[in-house]
Amino acid sequence: MNGNKVFSNLIWRFSERIGAKLISVIVNLILARILAPELYGTVAIVLVFTEILQVFVESGFGTALIQKKDADDLDFSSVFFFNLAVSVFLYILLFTAAPVIAKVYRKPELLQIVRVVGLILIIAGVRNVQQAYVSRNMLFKRFFFATLGGTVVAAVIGIGMAVKGFGVWAYVAQYLLNNLVGTLILWFTVKWRPKMQFSLERLKGLFSYGWKLLVSSVLNIVSDKLRPLLIGYRFSASDLSFYNEGILFPNLIVDNVNSSIDSVLLPALSQQQDSAENVKAMTRRAIQISSYIMWPLMIGLFVCARPLVTLLLGDNWLPCIPFLRIFSLYYALFPIHTANLNAIKAMGRSDIFLKLEILKRVLDFAFVVVTLFIGVKAMAIGLLVEGFLCLFINAFPNRKLCGYAFSEQVKDIIPAFLLSAGMGVVAYAVSLIGLGNLVTLVLQVLCGASVYVALSAVLKLEPFCYLLGIVRKLLHRE
Repeated sequence: MNGNKVFSNLIWRFSERIGAKLISVIVNLILARILAPELYGTVAIVLVFTEILQVFVESGFGTALIQKKDADDLDFSSVFFFNLAVSVFLYILLFTAAPVIAKVYRKPELLQIVRVVGLILIIAGVRNVQQAYVSRNMLFKRFFFATLGGTVVAAVIGIGMAVKGFGVWAYVAQYLLNNLVGTLILWFTVKWRPKMQFSLERLKGLFSYGWKLLVSSVLNIVSDKLRPLLIGYRFSASDLSFYNEGILFPNLIVDNVNSSIDSVLLPALSQQQDSAENVKAMTRRAIQISSYIMWPLMIGLFVCARPLVTLLLGDNWLPCIPFLRIFSLYYALFPIHTANLNAIKAMGRSDIFLKLEILKRVLDFAFVVVTLFIGVKAMAIGLLVEGFLCLFINAFPNRKLCGYAFSEQVKDIIPAFLLSAGMGVVAYAVSLIGLGNLVTLVLQVLCGASVYVALSAVLKLEPFCYLLGIVRKLLHRE
């Protein structure tokens, strides 16, 4: 695949994610100042259930469509109608289970919230194949307009409802409309439409690859959401709110970079699946670049946590600072996980992917059991320790699959890590001066960024030179 095309699509995908996330975070900050932390905890409980069920809606078929070399309209149409049927079935199931959920969490208001938020399942059933088509054909410009359109419309309506006193329903409306409007825009801007045809044989063929990814995704999402479920049940809604709000800022950054790399890297690697050497080269580049970008952002967030939370959320949210720092380190590892796992999927080894997920979920369950009876912070720290262990687990198969050993990966990410640590020391020193929150935050960002870029240039780090070369080409083209 043409490198310029890959990079162009990566830019579109990244622009879409960063634009949408920035707007969403601004909306979240505004709503956080209007709504009480307990209300966020209530909605967070519902989102755990819907996010788990959305994995079944996708069923692993989306990735199978991207990975299959000769996928055609019959494949896409068969998956579309199957996913739609599954989404309707799961919504009915969730609608019926709503009273039980409300009773278990001792929150009667959850009954209606579950039934309304659950509509996201049907929206996902319509959207998933469209997204697979866009990803397979590298049409990420379409994602940009669809996502940004949905985010802006939902932001305006959500904030308006919060100001008018709709309470938790303002957050619910913002969440649903974001997905609904984005799906409608994608539907009308992408040429593909499902044909009135269905093949069980094609579905079986795709499922032979996709079922392993489905099981892997189920294990992953259940494991990921197990902590919020248990925190919401064992502790208070406020504890869950602080835990989730600690995820907000690192997730804003990582989700933009990681989802951009994930959605563009998989189809790009899939087209190179017959050449282990090419897969290694692309995976190595992805790990180097993403680590170079990610580590300074996460270390900076770790150091700047207190002035950032105080300025943006207010003193009511100060208990989320320890979680923000823990998750900053945890999310810094995500692009490395993503690059390794995409290499495995692209080479058609969904069997290995599944085995890795089973191993990691057993490890995760052990950490949950041990830390649950200690406290919420202990659960977050346990997740961080687990994240570091999973670096080796995810990287191990690629030593044989494409010749990219874990020791090589460590060498590739150490320069960015050490440089980021030095930047963090400088930013921390600024906080000791004792200036106001706003001045401190601005100086920390300026000093930290200056040190990082300057040292990158002096040491001539490979990722820095690579990115600088791309920027120069783009400027020259203009």
